[in-house]
Amino acid sequence: MKLEKIDHVVITVKDLNKTIDFYTNTLGMKLEKFSSSLNNQIRYAVSFGSQKINIHEENKPLKPNALNPSSGSMDICFISQNKINDWMHHLEKKEINIEIGPEQKTGALGPILSIYIRDPDFNLIEISNQL
Repeated sequence: MKLEKIDHVVITVKDLNKTIDFYTNTLGMKLEKFSSSLNNQIRYAVSFGSQKINIHEENKPLKPNALNPSSGSMDICFISQNKINDWMHHLEKKEINIEIGPEQKTGALGPILSIYIRDPDFNLIEISNQL
């Protein structure tokens, strides 16, 4: 028995629209709308490449959900082909504060160069280049 890959993760948020705006307009992800197989409720996700982040609203968690769903509890690292300096310039234009970096860190496949920002729910977002 072994696992192959992550299919999706779920982020719990306070404001659906602010989250969608941040992940699509700041990070360049694509918005996806889909229906729940249980009750045809419209659901939202953002995606990039073959990765997907489902979005659950904190005051309306979708079943099944984490035992203690809360906004601001995610810490995630995204690998980008765009250079970190280009990200820094882009984020400055969007008036997004870079909290830390650039700093060399250790990623899943080896050394990475990272910067850290916060999304609208104060989740920690790490944007990195493989070194």
